[in-house]
Amino acid sequence: MPKSRKRKKHGRVVEDDTSIASWTDGIPLSPSWWAPTFVTFLILGLIWLVVYYMSGALYPIPKIGNWNLVVGLGLMMVGFLMTLRWR
Repeated sequence: MPKSRKRKKHGRVVEDDTSIASWTDGIPLSPSWWAPTFVTFLILGLIWLVVYYMSGALYPIPKIGNWNLVVGLGLMMVGFLMTLRWR
């Protein structure tokens, strides 16, 4: 199959844009456990809130009442903040 021609922009040849930009050099990648951990926090927080609403505020921890909302949203916030550091 013949090789495709390079694109031209205003009469000049555009460089191949499939390589990684040079500004990413030196930035360490996240460890392999990072993505499963933040996804777990996000899902656990969501499940916590769903259980709280579905049980009529009786579960997951009945003694703390509406603070269950803070716990569920806190778990989700930890997961979200971890997504910002993911490389």
